[in-house]
Amino acid sequence: MQVNNFLSKKLNLSLPYWTILCPLIAIFALSIANSYKDNPWFLTFLGISLISAVLAAVHHAEVVAHKVGEPYGTIILALAITVIEVSLIVSLMMSEPAGKPSVLARDTVFAAVMIILTGIIGICLLAGGVRYKEQNFIKQGVSSALITLVAISILTMVLPNFTTSEGAGEFSSSQLIFVAIISLILYGGFISLQTIRHRDYFLPQSSADNIASELYVEKPNTITTIASLVLLIIALTAVVLLSKKLSPTIESIVMDLGAPKSLVGIIIAAVILLPEGLAAYKAARKDRLQTSLNLSLGSALASIGLTIPAVAIVCYFTGLQVTLGIDGKSSILLVLSLFTVYLSLSSGRTNIQQGIVLLTLFATYLFPTIVP
Repeated sequence: MQVNNFLSKKLNLSLPYWTILCPLIAIFALSIANSYKDNPWFLTFLGISLISAVLAAVHHAEVVAHKVGEPYGTIILALAITVIEVSLIVSLMMSEPAGKPSVLARDTVFAAVMIILTGIIGICLLAGGVRYKEQNFIKQGVSSALITLVAISILTMVLPNFTTSEGAGEFSSSQLIFVAIISLILYGGFISLQTIRHRDYFLPQSSADNIASELYVEKPNTITTIASLVLLIIALTAVVLLSKKLSPTIESIVMDLGAPKSLVGIIIAAVILLPEGLAAYKAARKDRLQTSLNLSLGSALASIGLTIPAVAIVCYFTGLQVTLGIDGKSSILLVLSLFTVYLSLSSGRTNIQQGIVLLTLFATYLFPTIVP
């Protein structure tokens, strides 16, 4: 993590130039996007800026995580991305036409959870299994995360299909507030467990060689850490806003291919989750599966635990209606994914087969979306 350039020598700022320039270029591209929104070359430039902002976000997240240690580093990245994601969902909900319940929050949260459970965790287990055959982690921490995720997922996305106060898939105002409070209690309890009461359950489990090598890696100084934290927020903001800006282009491409519009939400969710996904994958490749699972499961919990209360507050003060219940096909895939992940992570050891199964479920989630 040591950098030898002009900034490190003069300002004691140990960051590569590209990690500073990429988020700033992305913000600049956003500032002039309205003037060139129909130019295909500029849209390509926006896409490149989006990818570069993702890569910069991953680097800055690693700097901050290395400074504060686990599990605080993964919590910072998960919360930063989720807060910005919630802001995007709420702003889009406010701009939707009135008269029918919004499904945006449901589609976004469900896509995020499925991508994390089957896609991100699947590729991490596969990559780790290919390189190390087996990987270890502390199952008490992962079990606590999974049991919380099972409860919060079923209560927010399946239970609405069986209530009778409102239409199918909808909560009444009092039910929505109740579920929002329950979501905050579950998420808050998990964060307390992860950071205070049982922090040792979430500390990385690395091989002896990795532990020895990490002892010689000097932690970043305070100036570098603060700069990385600021640039991380800028980069994540750019990722979300660029995703929103590019969504009409992505939507037109999807429609030209004859695919359902719901595929657009999956693509946008995947782009927003790229920083977390890349960070989790890199950790798994370094035999730090505990860090990968902390990041993945923590992000899934944050996505629900923060989004549902935010949506509840918006609906309460604006009178908007929201549909949270997923359909029967999605419910089966959600329950199957939660059950498979729980079985895969129940022993404290993983191998390549578990990654293959999860990635197969991810493909099964995507295929019916494209070919319903």
